[in-house]
Amino acid sequence: MRLTRMLALGAASLALLSACSLGGGSKPTIKIGSVGFDEARVMAEVYAQVLEANGYTVDRTGIGLGARPVVAPAIESGQIDLQPEYIGSRISYYGGTPSGDSAANLTALQPLANAKGLTVLNYTPAVDTNAFVVRADTASQFNLTKVSDLTAVQDQLKWGLAQDCPTNPLCGAPGGALQAGYGITQQTLAGATLLSACDTPMADALKNNTIDVAELCSTQPDILVNGWVLLADDRNTQPADNISPIVRDDYLAKVDKTAFEKILNDVSAQIDTATLADLYKQVAVDHKDTKDVASAWLKAKGIVK
Repeated sequence: MRLTRMLALGAASLALLSACSLGGGSKPTIKIGSVGFDEARVMAEVYAQVLEANGYTVDRTGIGLGARPVVAPAIESGQIDLQPEYIGSRISYYGGTPSGDSAANLTALQPLANAKGLTVLNYTPAVDTNAFVVRADTASQFNLTKVSDLTAVQDQLKWGLAQDCPTNPLCGAPGGALQAGYGITQQTLAGATLLSACDTPMADALKNNTIDVAELCSTQPDILVNGWVLLADDRNTQPADNISPIVRDDYLAKVDKTAFEKILNDVSAQIDTATLADLYKQVAVDHKDTKDVASAWLKAKGIVK
């Protein structure tokens, strides 16, 4: 009888140990991160809340972590498990050549991400692009409608560029978009004020005349609110930047991968450019909390209760 009881206890302990090693059917905490500007932060919050509604525990420590050179190593190392990413820009970060074709960009990014232990999920219909913007008075004074118009007057303007611009091929890296595509000189680039792209400090600098040319996102609400001029990328140097959740493969291995991906893919499918721009505006211009903005949208769409 005693031996039977000991065997039973041993079997129970083994079962408990096995359950613990497999997670016991529970969903492991997911660490979500993002780059620092408002649009990316609200997208990270949208993904965080829909996962929470489906039983996941979310660690938000990494949301707003920093620029791509900070966030990309963070997900590759396991500091975070998921991030919303702009797929064209991520291709460029990995040394590839993105295009204006969203589907082609996803196809090109997937193997680059796989090599880092990452999977790229479906992208949003919403497209954002890197944009160069001037005030209406500047556009009128120098007759600016497209980026190539800046070339002849570049030394008469104060430039505000992204913090990673000097090494980013879509911006000011040697042989990159501004130098090779538009003839913007190293002297001009070296004199630029470096600020967080697509973020309030860059918009404020343009509004306050601290700079005359600002690198913003095409969806940035400040452009419309202030009547600024978004210059046409007439040399087609900037890629289509749809947003996709990128997830660590080792995290996907711990959960029901098909169900997890469906949760996020279903949400991404409902975010078009107008929706993305509105979410961005509510945070950046209306100064609403990202959690409140994400929650209101998810409830309005019937995605969460």
